[in-house]
Amino acid sequence: MNIKIPNILTIGRIIIVPIFVVTFFIPGFFGELIPFFLFVLASFTDYLDGLLARLFKEESKLGELLDPIADKILVSAALILLVMNGTIKNYEVIAAIIILTREILISGLREFLAKINVAMPVTGLSKLKTFIQMLSISILLTGDTGNKIINFQDYNAQTIGLILLWLSAFLTLYTGYDYLIKGIDHAIEEDKKN
Repeated sequence: MNIKIPNILTIGRIIIVPIFVVTFFIPGFFGELIPFFLFVLASFTDYLDGLLARLFKEESKLGELLDPIADKILVSAALILLVMNGTIKNYEVIAAIIILTREILISGLREFLAKINVAMPVTGLSKLKTFIQMLSISILLTGDTGNKIINFQDYNAQTIGLILLWLSAFLTLYTGYDYLIKGIDHAIEEDKKN
């Protein structure tokens, strides 16, 4: 079986997730630093696998299947852990729920549209949303260590991370709504054909 490099990176991202979860429970400095680096590494492989697949024309059905699954597992695990340890709490949990809900919604839409052979390309705004989302989660993972590094006036690392989380949640709502409308339009068109 010939597995292409972009797919190896995607599979690697899935393998990183349980390691990321285990290291999240290491107390102190290393419990903040190691999960942060693993999350950044996994996020970078998301960018890299797509770039390599396009560059070397190695796009595949396996990659098409695994890539969004790997992304959703990584983001979901990180958000759940950050809610669990109280980094994301109170009203900020709404931002996390918005992001997770959109991930489920888009998965369902993609599955439905694939059945009727309609592609749902990723927009520039969705890519920006993903970047801000990954950046916010990365910053939030740094915990007290991040607060010691980034701390000016009322803004420490956690505050900046939460602001970015809300920004990604608003972009999530906007892009999710756009995708949903397109999906509904296609569904109505399919119903008219029957």
